[in-house]
Amino acid sequence: MSDLFEILESKITGHNLKIVFPEGLDERILGAAGRLAKAKLVTPVLIGDIELIQEKARELKISLESIEIYDPKNYIMMDEMVEAFVKVRNGKASEEQARETLLDENYFGTMLVHIKQAHGMVSGATHSTADTVRPALRIIKTKPGIQKTSGAFIMVRGEEKYVFADCAININPDSQDLAEIAVESAKTALMFDIEPRVAMLSFSTKGSAKSSETQKVVDAVKLAKEMDPQILLDGEFQFDAAFVPSVARQKAPDSPIQGDANVFIFPSLEAGNISYKMVQRLGGFEAVGPILQGLNRPVNDLSRGCSEEDVYKLAVITAAQGLVAQYQ
Repeated sequence: MSDLFEILESKITGHNLKIVFPEGLDERILGAAGRLAKAKLVTPVLIGDIELIQEKARELKISLESIEIYDPKNYIMMDEMVEAFVKVRNGKASEEQARETLLDENYFGTMLVHIKQAHGMVSGATHSTADTVRPALRIIKTKPGIQKTSGAFIMVRGEEKYVFADCAININPDSQDLAEIAVESAKTALMFDIEPRVAMLSFSTKGSAKSSETQKVVDAVKLAKEMDPQILLDGEFQFDAAFVPSVARQKAPDSPIQGDANVFIFPSLEAGNISYKMVQRLGGFEAVGPILQGLNRPVNDLSRGCSEEDVYKLAVITAAQGLVAQYQ
């Protein structure tokens, strides 16, 4: 796991990336922000009452050097932000409504990312997933050609690294959704120096069973290949055919995936969520994520039970995503 984050830290160092933390008074956020600033990995941007944050930092003996703090109530560029918010909401919010909405720390933080005053945002230590993701979908929105965001996990055990998706967002993705998830998951894999070999999973391998569920995956494979022909991707596969070379030779002898897949796309949230937790608990893997995919600029969601270390790691991942987005 340390090697995984050393790779990301080396990528983001020296790029002056700014990551927003809307929950600036939370001890875990402050601790992680202090570490990130001290290591000069990113410039943390804390949102909240400036005096209260400074007082809390003194109490915790955390240096605020190289950390920026913004209070939505006194933000010097609020007029410009309001104008940008009204524009991006395209008639769905008046100027008065925008000013009220932008007092919310998650909306304010998301707008900092949207107007390119920051490269990404990490929230969720004290907010629900909906509170974090909803502003991102309304303001930052998904990339061209991508209809929905999705959630991937990097599963790590020693030298082994795999990408599992979608394990967090879409309950019952259709073929188009699955194709988008596959393409975005391949990009996530590259960020972690994983050369993607994408398997679209099912309870069938290459037509061994026929149903609407298996056809959905067959169609998704075709769509994904059309979206990005450069990705090494195939399916539909049962997991063993995607992961075990001897089974692949028997069940899918003509496939470019010969038991060597490292990116696994699940046909439903139910399958993905159960699988990553089983691999985590029974297989001894560490699950890093969820990493939100498909947005124009990165916003990632913490668990409310997260630790300071979780905040630190997700901030590093978000910065790496922000670096990629900067050049797209």
